[in-house]
Amino acid sequence: MTHALPGSADALTKPETRSAAGIARSIREADRAVSSLREFHAWFAAYVERESSEIRRIPFNKLKGWRFEEPHGNLVHESGKFFSVQGLRFRNASGAVPEWDQPIINQPEVGVLGILVKEFDGIPHCLMQAKMEPGNHNKVQISPTVQATRSNYTRVHGGRPVPYLDFFRNASRHQVLADVLQSEQGSWFYRKRNRNIIVATSDDVELLDGFYWLSVGQLHALLSVDDLVNMDSRSVMACFPLTSPSPSGPWAFDGAPAAPWPVEDASIGSALARSLDPGYGALHSPGSVRNWFTGARGGFTGEAHLVDLGSVRNWQRSEDRISHDRGVFFDVMAVDVRTGSREVASWTQPMIEARGQGVAAFLVQRIGGVLHVLVRVGSEPGFMDAVELAPTVQCTPENYAVLPSEAAPPFLDEVLHAPADAVHFDTVLSEEGGRFFHTRSRYLIVELRAERELVEPDDFRWLTVHQLSDLVQHSNYLNIQARTLLACLHSLLGPAGGECT
Repeated sequence: MTHALPGSADALTKPETRSAAGIARSIREADRAVSSLREFHAWFAAYVERESSEIRRIPFNKLKGWRFEEPHGNLVHESGKFFSVQGLRFRNASGAVPEWDQPIINQPEVGVLGILVKEFDGIPHCLMQAKMEPGNHNKVQISPTVQATRSNYTRVHGGRPVPYLDFFRNASRHQVLADVLQSEQGSWFYRKRNRNIIVATSDDVELLDGFYWLSVGQLHALLSVDDLVNMDSRSVMACFPLTSPSPSGPWAFDGAPAAPWPVEDASIGSALARSLDPGYGALHSPGSVRNWFTGARGGFTGEAHLVDLGSVRNWQRSEDRISHDRGVFFDVMAVDVRTGSREVASWTQPMIEARGQGVAAFLVQRIGGVLHVLVRVGSEPGFMDAVELAPTVQCTPENYAVLPSEAAPPFLDEVLHAPADAVHFDTVLSEEGGRFFHTRSRYLIVELRAERELVEPDDFRWLTVHQLSDLVQHSNYLNIQARTLLACLHSLLGPAGGECT
């Protein structure tokens, strides 16, 4: 008997290619899904109708199990678990605002955000959950199969176990399509990360109440519905393997096309398909991108450290909120939650409530027929690695009324005043409903005209979608807003697969 030598073609399998081919089928052949989007919307409406949660704002003295710890003033849980609200002091001498204080959520636990994938009739489907979160202004949104902090899945609250958790705790029994630690909002979380994991299984999977199988194409279609696909789902969706590593042509597998992407026409989807294939090239080489980003990260001079919440400057605490003196940025407030659809029936907790709606946008342009995305180096005080790649524009416009003019982001007017035919995606989506109360952002993908020559500022670069897709497989490269927009970009690949409203 002979054995293939390590490194030989016979010894190698190509799970990445096979995964990309399957996900491509799940996008392009959404009409072969186990149910239509019309049926999904009927199911979701029925679920929301019987979901009887009640969320009320409460003063801080009505919080149960939470207290302002003396003498520091930090807002902590009596178990020492879950999270705390502390103070943060940030200094960056070269920034438009060289120093500030703020409250911030300190949640050192690593949570699990997992999507379970299973094939039906050759089409991969994702098991998604209709989940109530107290911060969702519409209560119920579509979340991953598992969305749980360590305190939740170890049942510190004494409630019910998290369904389907074993698929992700024992993922080696299945096929792991993606597994990476990713950050959350560095403006409101201190060094917070979650494990974003996608697991494909061939096991029988019991369909529990509140869960639904959707193809990737159907999930993409649902991204265009305001406040439906939650932030954690979008973060994991950005990690789907979509880049074909095959040198034999775009989206090839075993010498044959893995999916019928049109790459020869003038559509945005065609330019995007080319952008997903490394064989079509990029404006900047991978080495130069790494050099640019590593240089920006290594040269960053800002510093952040935790301080006592009671000592933060320019913030005031009243009986029901902690607010900035100027009435901008965000508040810390508290809610009382009563529900029949979560692991425990009732609880209270503090939350962050943003002042104003955010804007996050990618400017895109076809360069040599290949779609490129303008990303920037973005610093946020809670990031573990100081800076991450951020959207072209990421801001809350109302805040600039009290900030120096040089703090306003470049390209904001270009995004907000783009002609209608240049806007390929425009949806208002909610941020994390477990910690942020009624906090939403408008996500846009706006195309610059081909003849518009844009010189990259030092902290901006044009990257292809395959370069972004490669980077998202590594921790702390793309921030949460950029990951959401990457998922939204992917949604431009194929047909909606049915009605999305």
